[in-house]
Amino acid sequence: MNSLSTYLADNEPRLLEELFSLIRIPSISAEPAHHDDMLRCAARWRELLLEAGVDRAEIMPSEGNPLVFAEKHISDTAPTVLIYGHYDVMPVAPLELWKSAPFEPEVRDGRIWARGADDDKGQAFLQLKAFEYLVRHNLLRHNVKFIIEGEEEIGSPSLNGFLQKHRELLACDVILVSDTSMLAADLPSLTTGLRGLAYWEIEVTGPNRDLHSGHFGGAVANPINVLCEMLAQVVDADGRITIPHFYDEVEALSAEERAMIASIPFDEERYKRAIDVDELRGERGYSTIERNACRPSFDVCGIWGGHTGEGSKTVLPSKAYAKVSTRLVPHQRHEVISKLFVDYIQSIAPQCVRVKVTPMHGGEGYVCPIDLPAYQAAEKGFEEAFGKRPLAVRRGGSIPIISDFERELGVKTVLMGFGLESNAIHSPNENFPLDMVHKGITAIVGFHQHYDEIANNR
Repeated sequence: MNSLSTYLADNEPRLLEELFSLIRIPSISAEPAHHDDMLRCAARWRELLLEAGVDRAEIMPSEGNPLVFAEKHISDTAPTVLIYGHYDVMPVAPLELWKSAPFEPEVRDGRIWARGADDDKGQAFLQLKAFEYLVRHNLLRHNVKFIIEGEEEIGSPSLNGFLQKHRELLACDVILVSDTSMLAADLPSLTTGLRGLAYWEIEVTGPNRDLHSGHFGGAVANPINVLCEMLAQVVDADGRITIPHFYDEVEALSAEERAMIASIPFDEERYKRAIDVDELRGERGYSTIERNACRPSFDVCGIWGGHTGEGSKTVLPSKAYAKVSTRLVPHQRHEVISKLFVDYIQSIAPQCVRVKVTPMHGGEGYVCPIDLPAYQAAEKGFEEAFGKRPLAVRRGGSIPIISDFERELGVKTVLMGFGLESNAIHSPNENFPLDMVHKGITAIVGFHQHYDEIANNR
């Protein structure tokens, strides 16, 4: 790895500028005003893939934003690794909380600060540069494909159809993804499980117009009040979700798995300090790691209505809105959960308002077996980069397309993530440690080399 260290040191200015060229493009998939930015970002990814050494790279249309496909063919008899990433990013609001411009990357305090520095431009870039090193040093012994999409942050609505249409093009032996996190910088870990997701928007309508709260307050139902009352019923005092049949497919944690989770060195006090909270809250009877990785959860992601501008306005609003989500565990099907939620909200809605629940995106959970040869290759790569064997842990986030990959392509995905909680993804001041760039590339290079060893010994 000495030559890799030298290569990274010698090329660091170029690598950072290439990453920054991606970050500077505000590719926000949730905002239609950034449609042209999505196209620009896809084009930039194509350029970088070609420069890194792929045989071909093309921008491919979908029902939504385009995807970038690329491949490097080594041999008809060699296995194929498909690398997945996404070039879209989350919105940046509230802008006033950013300490620097979100799309003008800044290096300070040993970190890159910008939207997409971690999720997922930074992490996907690690995959690209590991590939580049292997190609330039004639070390790649298997075929590699890339698929980079532009809709992950809105649930990948076009990717499933793309998979069905292009199964042969995307055929592979294993999928490699860097879009997850580790327990801590000094606790390297590989993600072995992801939660699923179901997401809805709720609209509550009361009177046919905004009313004077003095003339009508106390006599006419306030949609915001009613919405809050309904949402407060979804989770009980023990932190359990009250939707009938919600837990029907939730698999109980075995004593062995709970013991393994309990052995993970987790500093709860440091965890609280990092996010500046005095106490944690969740489902009674489970630890923090169990709650946010192995158990379902329900959250209000946004709520609004009435007067939200400066000053006061004594208004009883006509409408109220909320965006809500559940994180699901393996075996929970998001389509089933989605219907259960809609039925439940309708059942508790009072007659004084009209309630509309609109299902949005969703996806299934995922589990990667730790005896998978490709997982073991990733484990060895991590050990070379971080100096210790990584822990196998489930994480609480969702990447819905991972379960789609397994269903449509029939292969498992290895999740080599290098994010940290302190990287603040989806929040103002997203960042990525500079030293993680080197460690991440080192780990991925190690994966490819050990994967070749495993493939040759099969």
